[in-house]
Amino acid sequence: MKALSLAAALAVLALAAPVVHAQGPVAVGAVDPFQWLEDIDAPRSMAWVDGQNVKSAKRLEGDPRYEVFRKQALAIFTAKDRIALPRFRAGGVDNFWQDGTHIHGIWRHTSMASYRSAAPEWKTLLDLDALSKAEGKNWIWKGANCLKPAQTLCLVHLSNGGSDAVEDREFDTTTGQFVDGGFRFPNGKQNIAWINHDTLIASREWTKGEVTNSGYAYVVKIVKRGGAEPREVFRGTKTDVSSGGFPLEGANGAADGIIITQGLTFYERQFSLLGDKGLTAIPLPKKVEFDTYVDGQLVFTIKEPWKGFGAGAVISYSLADLKANAGAAKPQLVFMPGPHDAVAEVSSSKDRLVIVLLQDVKGAVDTYDHKAGVWLPRRLKLPANANVGLVSADDDTNQLFFTVQGFLDPTSLWLAEADGAVAKVKQLPAQFDASKDVVDQHFATSNDGTKIPYFVVHRKEMKLDGSTPTQMFGYGGFELSEPPVYIPQMGKLWLERGGAYVIANIRGGGEFGPAWHEAALREHRQRAFDDFAAVAKDMIARKITSPRRLGIYARSNGGILTTVSMTQHPELFNAIVVESPLIDMLRYNHLSAGASWVAEYGDPDVPADRAFIAKYSGYQNLKPGVKYPEPYITTNTRDDRVHPGHPRKFAAMMEAMGLPYLYYEQTFGGHANDADPELNARRWARHYVYLSQKLMD
Repeated sequence: MKALSLAAALAVLALAAPVVHAQGPVAVGAVDPFQWLEDIDAPRSMAWVDGQNVKSAKRLEGDPRYEVFRKQALAIFTAKDRIALPRFRAGGVDNFWQDGTHIHGIWRHTSMASYRSAAPEWKTLLDLDALSKAEGKNWIWKGANCLKPAQTLCLVHLSNGGSDAVEDREFDTTTGQFVDGGFRFPNGKQNIAWINHDTLIASREWTKGEVTNSGYAYVVKIVKRGGAEPREVFRGTKTDVSSGGFPLEGANGAADGIIITQGLTFYERQFSLLGDKGLTAIPLPKKVEFDTYVDGQLVFTIKEPWKGFGAGAVISYSLADLKANAGAAKPQLVFMPGPHDAVAEVSSSKDRLVIVLLQDVKGAVDTYDHKAGVWLPRRLKLPANANVGLVSADDDTNQLFFTVQGFLDPTSLWLAEADGAVAKVKQLPAQFDASKDVVDQHFATSNDGTKIPYFVVHRKEMKLDGSTPTQMFGYGGFELSEPPVYIPQMGKLWLERGGAYVIANIRGGGEFGPAWHEAALREHRQRAFDDFAAVAKDMIARKITSPRRLGIYARSNGGILTTVSMTQHPELFNAIVVESPLIDMLRYNHLSAGASWVAEYGDPDVPADRAFIAKYSGYQNLKPGVKYPEPYITTNTRDDRVHPGHPRKFAAMMEAMGLPYLYYEQTFGGHANDADPELNARRWARHYVYLSQKLMD
């Protein structure tokens, strides 16, 4: 297919009449010459994709390093000695496992005693490779929701190709079969939970088009076994992000109540109790998250100052008080983070609350007991100066599984008991040689004087002469933090070959709580980009690396970061990996789940918001004649969260401008793009061939 010339592209932008896309109108004056690439599976679009893939595969897969990298990555992703991450269920633990034999994976179960042994004896519950073959689908595991207390009946979530939309089916773990005539819901973006054996609460697209502008459900119904007509209990609006309902699980799995959540925006919610007489609003600020229900207490994290509580505080309400008189109920403080703290996760076990913290971007865990009527904390004695993640909490025994890891420290699995005792139960063997490496933390100064922390992982004998090939990572959005993590493919394919990498903890993330996030919201987004550039400049000033040897990588929201960094600071970088990205910020709200993120970025259909978004949006700020780094742009056809039209159009515009680029689109795997170990190995092999060509050669 012949590419549209630059002159023709600019002419279309200037003169064409407004067009209307199936997911929303294009604003007058901003007609897009490559909007046709948003039609995901259209023959014309896929012919363009196929042509791009052929060219990029020739360049990247034709490199002698490609096959070496692919084999090394595949060995990591399918290694038999990986930790089989556990999930408590039915008195034992479940695990979902993929390897070279089980590409789609198996859902399996064993006893706790067996799991803690060196060679657990697993019972396969569901083989997704066999199921995919039998049904002619690419079934990707998205988890299971099991009915308490026995937890033998489960709603299994299956995605065809890795998209966020799933099919839900009732599965009996005692027979290893889907229940004949049991609950079954066709493919959709849906949330379904057990109330009891014969009753579910579900939010989904009940009739065609009954979804929000973001593509999520807003109608909640009670579903009875046996095919009776579902009973509607809540209806939000199409302008909401989503709505849903979930039971508050009490003793023996019985529902003590039902919560309805109405997502007004991505960050603003209204929570209500569902009772016989309808809904009772829970007194809360709008910027709030529901965390868990434990020991009769509903636990929330508030994201804005409210009634004497600071932003980031964890609070609780007594369910009994709310039922008696919600308006008079008094919230109780659980935890208030300090200036160096961030609440990473809040969960619960049988009768303990669990808070995972980041303190100066390093992990810690507190458990809380409420038996005395106040929240009493206990710090778990897990390894310090590491990243800690909660894997699973047992509602029956108060046991907790955690992972502990660092940039150079392989992941270990720890079991915590109710009395606070902790023990290491599994250890991942080293998957690359880290003996020659070290980790430093530095601080860069952003344009407004804010100190931005960043980690550098590098060779101990690194010369400070700007010669070190360096990858730089960032995210900067949605209050998501970037703590130290063990990345085996990074170590094997990059560090072992003398490269370095950097994690920039820029604003927009959650490293220091809600304020760190809100500093880069909407019209303040430029701060995140400035922070990222400040880290790059600081590294160059320290002679850790140089523009010739510096590359950046980010995905999803990070696609904005990489493309803006490329268009605003082409002089700082020589490699740009742009994966599963948001890029066209003047149309993002009309593509896939984009409308749900207006609270993060602003609404480009509102003139005042459009003005500040247009200043940075990478797609609109590409300019002919500028010497940009040659980017590697990549995505997944089945990504139904961030539309593949974003990277397609960016590449097409670069092509029209005669600018160098590489584009590759994997055909299934979804937004995560890692559902298949073999395809994932090929994905990372292409990444590292590109980075090696640009930064090491």
